[in-house]
Amino acid sequence: MTQTDQEMTHEELMTLPVVVPLETANRALGIGRTRGYDMAKREAYPVRVLRHGRRYTVSRYDLHRHLGVVREGDAHGRADAA
Repeated sequence: MTQTDQEMTHEELMTLPVVVPLETANRALGIGRTRGYDMAKREAYPVRVLRHGRRYTVSRYDLHRHLGVVREGDAHGRADAA
């Protein structure tokens, strides 16, 4: 397994941009490239996939929600939690 094939660390997940390419989402979810694209085409991807022409993207929000990732110090995953 190469460095780019490894799943992401928590720190990497927290610094993702608002929308990421499918390749990045695959890495975050531990899904291989071919399988990820196949799942996206069959609408079987574990999170919502946005299609832009021939490009696939995934929102950081959907990835974090699926993975159960929350911001440090916030049990609800919201920056404005009281």
